[in-house]
Amino acid sequence: MDNFSLRPMEASDKETVMEMMRSFYASEAVHTNGSEEVFSNDVDACVSDDPFASGYVFTREDGSVCGYSMLAHSFSTEYGRYVIWIEDFFLEDDARGKGLGAKLFDLVKEKYPDHIHRLEVEETNLRAIRTYKKNGFTTLQYAEMIREPEHK
Repeated sequence: MDNFSLRPMEASDKETVMEMMRSFYASEAVHTNGSEEVFSNDVDACVSDDPFASGYVFTREDGSVCGYSMLAHSFSTEYGRYVIWIEDFFLEDDARGKGLGAKLFDLVKEKYPDHIHRLEVEETNLRAIRTYKKNGFTTLQYAEMIREPEHK
């Protein structure tokens, strides 16, 4: 883990992060496929002053980016508290199993100690589920539903 770092996402990371998003959203870890517009908007929100999004990149010792995470900030009326949603968490193959999940979760705990921390995971992504449980996450017993706005 010592050869890897975690830092806030910067505008100069956009193309690298978007390439990783293409891989992440095409994988079994994500239900939707995303789009170039979504990827671009997500990175732009993470590197701006947007109060609802923030992003981080994982880097190797040589400074190259090997992963990213995006957080969404919201409020839960169910818990009466602010919530940090870990929306995206992607690592390239050579960075997996190095404790970077713990590094991200430690940052979230330190930066947002009074917030509820939530994430979504595909039921078939057993490796991710093990990582999340190891870091204190528990499974909720209800399904999430969605209704998207109609585009004209």
